[in-house]
Order: sequence, then C-alpha cells, then structure tokens
Amino acid sequence: MTGFLTETPSVFQEKAPAQLREHAAAALTRARRRSTTLTDAVGDEDLVRQHSKLMSPLVWDLAHIGSQEELWLVRDVGGREPLRPDIDDLYDAFQHPRADRPSLPLLGPAEARRYVGEVRAKAFEVLEHAPLEGRRLTESAFAFGMITQHEQQHDETMLATHQLRRGEPVLHAPAAPGARGGPLPAEVLVPGGPFLMGTSVEPWALDNERPAHEKHVDAFFIDTTPVTNGEFIEFLESGGYDQRQWWSERGWEYRMAHDITAPRFWRRESRGWWRTRFGADERVPADQPVVHVSFYEAEAYAAWAGKRLPTEAEWEKAARFDPATGRSRRYPWGDEEPAPEHANLGQAHLSPAAAGAYPAGASALGVHQLIGDVWEWTSTDFHGYPGFAAFPYREYSEVFFGPEYKVLRGGSFGTDAAAIRGTFRNWDFPVRRQIFSGFRCARDGDGV
Repeated sequence: MTGFLTETPSVFQEKAPAQLREHAAAALTRARRRSTTLTDAVGDEDLVRQHSKLMSPLVWDLAHIGSQEELWLVRDVGGREPLRPDIDDLYDAFQHPRADRPSLPLLGPAEARRYVGEVRAKAFEVLEHAPLEGRRLTESAFAFGMITQHEQQHDETMLATHQLRRGEPVLHAPAAPGARGGPLPAEVLVPGGPFLMGTSVEPWALDNERPAHEKHVDAFFIDTTPVTNGEFIEFLESGGYDQRQWWSERGWEYRMAHDITAPRFWRRESRGWWRTRFGADERVPADQPVVHVSFYEAEAYAAWAGKRLPTEAEWEKAARFDPATGRSRRYPWGDEEPAPEHANLGQAHLSPAAAGAYPAGASALGVHQLIGDVWEWTSTDFHGYPGFAAFPYREYSEVFFGPEYKVLRGGSFGTDAAAIRGTFRNWDFPVRRQIFSGFRCARDGDGV
C-alpha cells in the first residue's frame, strides 16, 4: 500500500475474553429489546398479516431471527442439539419469497415468542463458555456480532413493515432534532488521490466489507448534507417527474409503468405536500432529508440539479478519509462508537433529523450526516472487493453481486449502531422505495 495509508486498529484487540462476552451480551440484549418493542406494539392479527407483498409478516421475521440464531450460535458455535430442526426450511429466506410466506405453516405469535426466548437462553449459555479464539467464526466474538447485526437488520425491516401498516400509530419516539449551529456550505471538495477503502481489522465487519484495499478517487465535490424535502419539492414543482430528459431509460420506464409522481407516502393537498409516517399524517418537513425514494428518483433529481450520484468509493472517502493523517477512520467523526450527539440511529427518532442536526458527527472533510438519518443511494453496482472471500456463507453477500443491485451507504434512523460503520455496505434493487432511502449528490472536481 502507498505511503501512509492506514486504517484504525481494531478496538477489540485489547479486550479480554470477559469484556468481549459482556460486549456481545449487551449487543444481543439491545437487539432483542428492539425486536420485542416492534412485535409487542401490535396485536396477533397484525403480526400474522402481510401488510405488503414486499414484506414478510412480522411474525415470520421474529421466528427467522430465532432460527438464524439457533443455526449459528446454538448448533454451530455451541455444538448443541437442534431445538427445532423441523422449521429450518420454513425460515430459510432463499427457499420462500416474501410474497409466499403468509401461506406457510408458520409459528404463531405465542409459539414464535417462546421459540426465540428458548434460543436466546441457549445462546447465552454458549456465549458464557465458547472460546473466543482459535476459530475465525468465534474470534473476537464474531458469530455473536454477526447474529446481533442480523437481528438489527430484521428489526429495521420490521420497522419498514410498520411504515407500510395501515391503522393508528403504535410506535412513538421523541421528535428528531433540528439544525444546530450556523448555515453549512452547500458542498465540500474531496481531494483527489488514494485512500484505504474497506477494512481488514474491524472485528465484526462482514465479508463484503473486506479486505482493505487502496482506492484512487479523482477530486470531486459532494453535498454537505443529504438532499432535503424542501430541495426535492423544487424538483417536483418544476415538473421533474414529467420531464423525460432527467431520467435514465430504465428509470423512465419504471416511473411510467408504476405512475410514480412523488416519494412514497407523499401526497399533494391544497395545503401543500403531506406524508404518512407510521400511521400519522403530517406536513412534509422541508428541512429533513428526503426519504422513501428509489435509486431512479435520486438519479433523476441529481441530473436535474446538474450533478450526479456519488460512487461508492467517493462516498466512503468523504466519510472516512482524514487528509491530515492519511488514515481511514472507523466513522466520519473518528474512531469512537456512535453516540447520540453523532448520528440519528437506533429508532431513537422515527424520522430523519434536520440537515445540520449533528455537527459532532461531521467527517474530517466537513461532510455531515453520513451515518444515520437515511440510507444513501450510490451509483455503484454491488460487487466484491479485490480479494473478496465469502464468509461464513455465500448467501450473505456473494449471491447478490451483479448489476441488478445498487449499493446504499450510511444507515438510517432505523439502523442500529451495531449494524453500521464507515465500511458497512447495503444493497437493494434500484426500484425500492419502502426502505428508508435518500441520497446526496456529487459532481466532478473539474481539474481541481
């Protein structure tokens, strides 16, 4: 690697086994507390109902969480006898598309809750005694971190299901904060040159984040904050959804075929733009990042604005690169774990926060809100890094590589801190809008 390019050493390197076990137990407990909140918020009828063909019934997600935990922690790491081998196929996401899951003989709400409780008790027994070295799956408690992230990812999926659910609000949280400090510049210059992308030392990083590798990026400008609702409304009211020139061929076909005329959950009224958010109707707040837009809508807005979407490498350089040291940080603000002053994460609020709400979370280059608030579309197809190796199973990442999926970065207000970092990669079909997706724009540095 060139010169002084480095990444932060693992924060786990100095943790004793007892500290690792305590850390893993706390992460698992936080995830389960959230799963319980999301499933206890509604009655059994809502748990078993499919609120959208795009999503599973909430009760499927809950039992699937337990099934994965049993497979990896109880059976593999712990070497214990299976609790429910008869349901393995039912909760294999690759065997049953979401649209078909309501027709399966799923565990009912009471049985699913009992099952995940029994699995968790066994998993804690395994955590207490499993060696945390000598095997890659258990080194630095990786398997427990993987399962924590899996549960939190399904918690975010369940949160998206709640957004699709019809009925009175059942989830509640404090309002997201407003902007803090003075006005921010519209964009930031990111210098050209190499940086270290990905990671080889982050202990709970997943296979598609590895390995660390040198990546050259030409100089470019990137928006200081994600595109806001107010900015997006300008695109809407200028006729952006009706003007073919802003859309790619596939984007225009998608927009026309599905009569897409605004971000999902928005509607135009005589009083302006309104949206439905977790069962509540409210005026669209102009200062918050736009959410529930597809890749194609983001791409069209960027073209209208005379810009483009950033590549994945550009996004990560803006987030991690420290020009003073050449080091790639774990997070935009530094190496410490996310705290409430850094980012809007973990369902602490049920919406994005205002642009400029987290000055303490800015990157070394001065880019804000790269973590939390909204997943950000990039222009990059999902693929493995040079030297990629599937671990511990191909179905986590490798089977999704290809041009069908676009990479999203940064997490959302519904992403837990355990399931996001500067190297974390998400991916989805470019048509997806039920996810908590937004974007920011970039443009070439024009020889800077």
